[in-house]
Amino acid sequence: MRLAGQRAERDEARPMHAEVAQASPPLEWLRVRARQENFPVALHVLPPRYRRHLLTLYAFARMVDDIGDAAPGDRLLQLDRISAELDRMYAGRTGDDPLFQRLAYTVSECELPQSELERLVEANRRDQVVHRYRTFDELLDYCALSANPVGRLVLRVFGVSTERRAHLSDRICSALQVLEHCQDVAEDACAGRIYLPRHDLDRFGVVEEDLMAAQASTGVRAVVALQVQRAVRLLDEGGPLVDDLRGAARLAVAGYVAGGRATARALVDAGFDVLARTPRPRKSHMLCSLLASLGIGDAR
Repeated sequence: MRLAGQRAERDEARPMHAEVAQASPPLEWLRVRARQENFPVALHVLPPRYRRHLLTLYAFARMVDDIGDAAPGDRLLQLDRISAELDRMYAGRTGDDPLFQRLAYTVSECELPQSELERLVEANRRDQVVHRYRTFDELLDYCALSANPVGRLVLRVFGVSTERRAHLSDRICSALQVLEHCQDVAEDACAGRIYLPRHDLDRFGVVEEDLMAAQASTGVRAVVALQVQRAVRLLDEGGPLVDDLRGAARLAVAGYVAGGRATARALVDAGFDVLARTPRPRKSHMLCSLLASLGIGDAR
């Protein structure tokens, strides 16, 4: 999942190991990208230590996603090199790349397991070889790699991770990933990837060519509406996590839930037409949803 953030320091990514250097873009660029996400990656009101760790995790996740989505050359090889760099980092041999230096600090301070970071890399490996999903359950299996690790890492940043909370976080993160897939139907289809389940496309008489039209057909809208309905249900199932947390952790997770609900509303307001334009959540709707998640006011 793609983990808005403060103005970053203006240091460029210097080579760490020659084979990985091309994979690490400037940190400033990565952090600017955080402001374009559907949900606040690191709310300004969070204590600086948390915000710094969250932005570092976002930078890593964004870098890995960009390799998997658009890097020239052999993407699988580049992803393997990221995994090798993680191995070196966890062995205490971090290079001089600013991103991995910051990641090493965050890993040490927050006691982050390598397995969760590696699952993000594995999700992008899967993107290179799996371009269709038959059922929604298959898609959720993908979300377990691409999105859920982010939420589990966030809980560890705040020092509040438990098995129950991780399970609730998984529901929220999967919902956010499904909603992002709905927004990006046209872009993904042009790249040869379809995250709308094949079973649902068949059910509503949608063929793949319909996903590249200038405007969504009735069938496409119905498929997107079904995914949004499922995502909202997942948000509802994960929602109790907000009430289970306190302080900065509660505020951060409430921000993620609010971003999901505001994105779902944007898709509804667009009539589920994700082809004519990409529906984006309004800041006012996100704020209303944030207050509602915190038990202040309502979501109207």
